[in-house]
Amino acid sequence: MEDIQEDFSGQEECDEGDKPLLSSYNPRYRPTRLHVQRSSICSRAYFVVVMVFFHVYILNVIGLLLYVHYNNGSGDLVSGDGASSSPVGDSGTSLHHPAPSSNELHVEDYSPSVSLPRIEGIRVGYVQQVSLIPDRTHEMKTISLKPLLFEIPGFLSEEECRVVVQLAQLKGLMESQSAASSQGQEESNRSLLFLSTEEVFSLLDLNQDGLLQKQEIVSHSRSRDGTWLSPRSIQQILASLEVCPAGILTLEDFRHVYDDSQHPSQEQSGKPRSQFKQRSKHTWLYQGPGSHHVLHTLRNRVTTLTRLPSALVELSEPLQVIRYEHGDFSNAHHDSSPPHSKTTCAHTRLAGNTSSLAEVSCRYLTLLFYLSSVEEGGETTFPVADNRTYEEQALVQDGFDLTDTKETCGRGNLRVKPSTGTALLWYNHLSDGRGWMGELDEYSLHGDCPVRRGVKWVANSWVNVDPNHQQQARYQRVVAQRHQANPGMEEQYQPLSHSELHQDL
Repeated sequence: MEDIQEDFSGQEECDEGDKPLLSSYNPRYRPTRLHVQRSSICSRAYFVVVMVFFHVYILNVIGLLLYVHYNNGSGDLVSGDGASSSPVGDSGTSLHHPAPSSNELHVEDYSPSVSLPRIEGIRVGYVQQVSLIPDRTHEMKTISLKPLLFEIPGFLSEEECRVVVQLAQLKGLMESQSAASSQGQEESNRSLLFLSTEEVFSLLDLNQDGLLQKQEIVSHSRSRDGTWLSPRSIQQILASLEVCPAGILTLEDFRHVYDDSQHPSQEQSGKPRSQFKQRSKHTWLYQGPGSHHVLHTLRNRVTTLTRLPSALVELSEPLQVIRYEHGDFSNAHHDSSPPHSKTTCAHTRLAGNTSSLAEVSCRYLTLLFYLSSVEEGGETTFPVADNRTYEEQALVQDGFDLTDTKETCGRGNLRVKPSTGTALLWYNHLSDGRGWMGELDEYSLHGDCPVRRGVKWVANSWVNVDPNHQQQARYQRVVAQRHQANPGMEEQYQPLSHSELHQDL
């Protein structure tokens, strides 16, 4: 014990002896310095842990957003087949796109950001390869830029053409509404036959008070039984009502307006005013669920070629099949109508504007199929195709009206001879600059030359689009709701499309 005490006492003495040597250090900084080092290590580790968790959180958020984005699609019209709206490829590039399923109607709504694709024409004579069916490519040739017009040989096989013709014959063909015999064509151009101005006034005067009001004219223009006044007459009558202080027309006022509308100047800007004339027989073939598989295939091929969403194609008009016999023809006309605030598209009538004065055809593009060849005549003519400018004066050459294809077919700029299986595709409207349907392309004026020898069979497939983007969306929502309320009742969709409507017909 004494030894231990001596050791401790010696240690104390040693410590005491060392004190002078440590006098140059400040003892307060030593524990402080050690504390700073421990704190720095702890802060650095905490920062690393926080940053790891932060990055994991950000990655999770990004992954969730990507999952939602790709699960809901990219904003195109929902078409069931997942087809995008990419244009047809350049020459030498074969693009095959899967055909959409035809087992059900695709009537879903779409995003307001959707745009309508357009195939590039490049230049007249340019040929590009397109794949419409597996293991085969088709050549699509640009034959006009104004309008944008393409020719596709072999779009349909001879067997498919024969089936379509047979289906049309089984359905039964009817005379075209505007059919006019060579005798008495002038009489057929009149809106009304054997009715005096007073009788027309009385028919329009619904309440028989001797005065015409705006509502009476509007009611007539929206009559489901069909209007027997031309759109031009209706517009002139309404214009007269608007300038009249009382907003009504007496018989005397109506007489001046109506007579002017029925007997316009024979020449306006050098162009004779005449109504559209056609002589042929036609029928409509439904292409929805339950129809022949060839009709399904044809509709799917249209969707693949145009790259338009399935909903637009499926909710458009049925296939129109026309038979032209010897001497039959159709005067030059436009398939669609110019956008107008006072009209509504016939195909969107379910969601139509109740204040509109009339229903018109709204056709974004036309696909015409030749179901037979013609021995002589029967060409499809585009009188003003690729003119430098479009002027009504250009429709009259040496006193001949180019819209009268019965007399002046050979004077048109472009004529296409019918060939079995060949398809023509052209756009009836220009783009509005935002990817939607714009103004009517005046250059799309076209007609059918008289058949001189043989029989001409053609089919028209129109894709209907409303120039009003919101109206088109509203219409598709209405159809989708009806489809959900009555699943399996596909036949109800037939009346939704145009059944007997054709611009100028």
